[in-house]
Amino acid sequence: MLKITDLKYRYKSIDDVYTYALSVKPKEIVAILGESGSGKSTLLDLIAGFLTASDGSIKLDERELTALSAEKRPVSILFQQHNLFEHLSVQKNILLGVSRTLKSSQKDILKVHKILKEVGLERYEHTLASSLSGGQQQRVALARVLLRREPILLLDEPFTGLDAKTRMEMLDLVQKITKENNLHTIMVTHELQDCERIADKIYLMKEHQLVEQ
Repeated sequence: MLKITDLKYRYKSIDDVYTYALSVKPKEIVAILGESGSGKSTLLDLIAGFLTASDGSIKLDERELTALSAEKRPVSILFQQHNLFEHLSVQKNILLGVSRTLKSSQKDILKVHKILKEVGLERYEHTLASSLSGGQQQRVALARVLLRREPILLLDEPFTGLDAKTRMEMLDLVQKITKENNLHTIMVTHELQDCERIADKIYLMKEHQLVEQ
């Protein structure tokens, strides 16, 4: 279980303190709602190690994560901007998840085959990213994240801007992958409909405090 206890973050320029507490079981999706600037994405940055908490605890199965650097945390994160290299193929974009030089072993290639099947893009392995639709590009970004097989998956409004049908397909895919891979998934969104579709628990950022709904 992923457990966040009395986690606090204080902005340097202001006196506001943001406080977070939640738990996520394996195969569970927790959604976080809130207005822009309410502190939703700050929580993801704290879990990922991009920001340092002033107090509190982040534990995965009793393993304390707060002292670990970002690169050592068992976390994958998918942002709203997929950041694909459009001049590279789907395969090469995914392999960047494990090698910045694109040097890969046969084992890595086989992993890509498997992941592309999971996200429904097995026919597009050698297709340039620039020729894919927005939904397909987000599937590639999700596949790149999944290649690392980390137990914590963070989603920072990754499907904003997609049409309603494609967004629902992506949400269903996240739910499927979370269940099949025993992931602890936290999704930041401003869409209640997204929460209602796949979330097991919903939290609301209100007055700098995370409140379970």
